[in-house]
Amino acid sequence: MPQPALPQTELPDTIEALLGDLNSGQRAAASHGSSPLLIVAGAGTGKTNTLAHRVAYLISAGTDPGRILLLTFSRRAAQEMVRRVEGLLRHTESRGTASGGMKVWGGTFHSVAARLLRVHGRDIGLEPNFTILDRSDSEDLMHMARTDLDLGRKGRRFPQKGTCLDIYSRCVNAQSPLEDVLRTAFPWCKDDAEDLKRLFVAYTDAKEAQQILDYDDLLLFWRGLLDSPAGEAVRERFDAVLVDEYQDTNALQADIVALLRPDGTGVTAVGDDAQSIYSFRAATIKNIFEFPERFDGATVLTLEQNYRSTQPVLDATNAIIASAEERYDKALWTEREGGARPALVTCRDEVEQTDYVIERILGHREEGLALKRQAVLFRAAHHSAALELELSRRNIPFHKYGGLKFVETAHVKDLSSFLRLAENPLDSMAGLRVLQLVPGIGPRTASELMGTLRESDGDFDSWVSWPAPEAAAGTWPDFVTLMRNLAHAPVSDVSAQLHAARAFYAPLAETRYDNATARLADLEQVERLGSRFPDRTRFLAEMTLDAPNWTGDFAQPPSLDEDYLILSTIHSAKGLEWDAVYVIHAADGNIPADLACGSPEEIEEERRLFYVACTRAKNHLYVTHPLRYYAAGRGFSDSYGYAQRTRFIPDALRPLFAETQARETTAADDAATTGVPRATTASIRAGVKSMWG
Repeated sequence: MPQPALPQTELPDTIEALLGDLNSGQRAAASHGSSPLLIVAGAGTGKTNTLAHRVAYLISAGTDPGRILLLTFSRRAAQEMVRRVEGLLRHTESRGTASGGMKVWGGTFHSVAARLLRVHGRDIGLEPNFTILDRSDSEDLMHMARTDLDLGRKGRRFPQKGTCLDIYSRCVNAQSPLEDVLRTAFPWCKDDAEDLKRLFVAYTDAKEAQQILDYDDLLLFWRGLLDSPAGEAVRERFDAVLVDEYQDTNALQADIVALLRPDGTGVTAVGDDAQSIYSFRAATIKNIFEFPERFDGATVLTLEQNYRSTQPVLDATNAIIASAEERYDKALWTEREGGARPALVTCRDEVEQTDYVIERILGHREEGLALKRQAVLFRAAHHSAALELELSRRNIPFHKYGGLKFVETAHVKDLSSFLRLAENPLDSMAGLRVLQLVPGIGPRTASELMGTLRESDGDFDSWVSWPAPEAAAGTWPDFVTLMRNLAHAPVSDVSAQLHAARAFYAPLAETRYDNATARLADLEQVERLGSRFPDRTRFLAEMTLDAPNWTGDFAQPPSLDEDYLILSTIHSAKGLEWDAVYVIHAADGNIPADLACGSPEEIEEERRLFYVACTRAKNHLYVTHPLRYYAAGRGFSDSYGYAQRTRFIPDALRPLFAETQARETTAADDAATTGVPRATTASIRAGVKSMWG
């Protein structure tokens, strides 16, 4: 069991040194005892630092680091946390635990689930050689089931595979009935409920027959394991369970945490109700509010000292979130002095907004603020279209995050699919993918060959006698030899297996894809990456659970620009900060989005999203809203309407902002530049009067 917190007066020197840099709130959280703890950490209050100190404190106080489970929402977050813990322990040399941080079980919910299911899966009938479907494979399997049931051929529209998977995933993660999910999130699909149920049953049966799991299954099976008699063996592994970003957990994940520590002993959750913005992923803000009810005797500590923003920015953002219907009370403050009020800028239209934002960006750059230290944030990816065009015209470099179509990585998936099939010959998605790489083999033939493989219990020798068509005659024997060798190769030699697969696949990739040289270079990097993994199973799991978003994760041309501006959706900006932040299109219909005003809960999440955007600013915050929007459609149109300022800045909050109009700033800048006097109504009327004498 984790050791209770030591009385403050009895803290050893090493632990005192460990906690010495923390403020009083952070210190209380880091040195808390073993009872359940919820840390409500406001934006910029040092959440990550506090959680790292909590882990280091537990280790220093005697908890075995190998019995600490740290759950995060990204692998990088887990790695960063473990590195911080390691640095803290090394700095204090606490009780000889300087290397203890690396022994902590750290990872995402999904990666930890995969790891535990490899060890304990047989207790619920899951063989350890299961493979994991990524998003596109899951969609393809859903499409196969959809096709087998002949859905979509009944003279009416039926949801496509991606939508079907979204509905299925929302039901599983939110633990909500299909009818409720369709009514609240997919109303256009409500008439398809019965066919969707049939489809989801077929999809589930296909995964079971092939011993494959999708992302949702990892959480479902982990919870199922914990809820079974075998769950005690998993619980006995851990004395402490710490969860980062608890406000982003869904119903399944909250159940898992509760089942890991039913009495709450050793549970620490960190989060901020004001930054719960992922309901579209089935995350629910209810989890953070219900934590004290789920864990009896829980302590709730609030972190309010902000280390990011100036006080005027905090005054405005505190007021924005204070209007939330349900929240933990907190008022962020800072010891930083000075700072200007955030700017609330009224623009005539989107063109004027674009001009204003660019002029302010360049102005800050001339004052010494690099482009990288400035960011333009927006609710939806298309909101930056006009800005991107003007930035390009003015030769201002920028990087955009969120809503992008990433570079195709099909060649990376092709390569890993060879190993996936060798790992699990029942994995039809991997099998169909690699079989259709062979010239002369189409979907129907590939499906027949996978049937032969299943009938032979996954023995690739069953393919040796298959009469290959003429187009495949030169490639088929080498392919079968490759698969037989991979199936019998030592699972620990991942790099050698990737090399063998790459040698076979490279000529096929050259004829299949454009830009083959760059793609083959990527595959060389994948092969080198394989050497970092202890076995094939771990490699395949990581490539699925933490897959590259673009081939540049392996190799990309260097950026030759000295600097670049950041453009980002608000969702993608969460957790980041910049010296100057420009929140554009802060008009009702955009913030909040018109598609997210269907219920009070949706509007409240939009308020939190706006709060997240504004709290990214360290020194300068600009909120801009065009008055006029032109009708979208084919070609140009003079048809337009007027927009209202976002409802999240009502009149009562306006004194917290420095209000200005973009055209006033632009006119002043133009006059300063050209020396032409600014026109006024008096000067214009004087000109008219001069016509009469």
